[in-house]
Amino acid sequence: MTIFRISFVRISEIEMKTKKGKDMTCEEVLEWLAAHANPEFREGMVRFGIDARLAVGVRVVDLRRLAREIGRDHALALELYRRPVHEGRILASMIADPALFRPEEMDAWVAEFRSWDLCDQCCINLFRYTSYAYGKVREYAASDEEFTRRAGFALLATLAVGDKRASDDDFRAFLPLIERGAEDSRVRIGKAVNWALRQIGKRSRGLYPDALALARRLAAKEGAAARRIGRDAVRELTLRGSSPGSNRVQTPLRKGFGKKKAFRSENHRNRCYLWAKDKSIRYDERV
Repeated sequence: MTIFRISFVRISEIEMKTKKGKDMTCEEVLEWLAAHANPEFREGMVRFGIDARLAVGVRVVDLRRLAREIGRDHALALELYRRPVHEGRILASMIADPALFRPEEMDAWVAEFRSWDLCDQCCINLFRYTSYAYGKVREYAASDEEFTRRAGFALLATLAVGDKRASDDDFRAFLPLIERGAEDSRVRIGKAVNWALRQIGKRSRGLYPDALALARRLAAKEGAAARRIGRDAVRELTLRGSSPGSNRVQTPLRKGFGKKKAFRSENHRNRCYLWAKDKSIRYDERV
């Protein structure tokens, strides 16, 4: 695999004039990313299982700010994604137009996934808004490739949170898919399966009993992967304050974030880290 070397530039050493609206070119976006690079943040990405070899170290909140300035620019998004820069690809998912995004383009993007955060950001920012998203859930979840399968379950989780027009039966039909996916021992896939199950359970009062029953069934299985997913889902679905119909991510460390507290699981640790990163607040490794 080719490793691309990206030079870090101090913002004070370069005057970067960000153009508004549709005027930024791909090269100017890449220059902006280099100017806002943070090597320390890039090193922190590695601790959370993110492949940072193609990253420069720009926070997601800064990418969202730039995406708002650029607006929808589908042509720029496609060009950015062809460049091997991690943050450029995340930005591409924020400015691409779901109405213009074709199924074959989604397949090409998914084939380039090498880290879970790019996978999840594409599902959150773009994939779930396409008209063919539900079909892609089943297609990707059936794949043997790790990040493609993760994309299927991550997309299902984001649909459970964001698609308010879908019926309970639409998501109830995916529970057998989740049960099969829970047998996969790969950690990145297991976390996405867990995410999808929990979000379906918290989507509505009608789905809650079915999701909780599946979680308890998984917790009683012999396989370690399914048992781990089931136990974690049962714990969150029965957590005080995690009521059906509320898909808000439970983050017990929102108040007093700097206090020393034990994480319930590695998944909980990662969620707290991502929440802190997206809010651009200091994350204390000791919590």
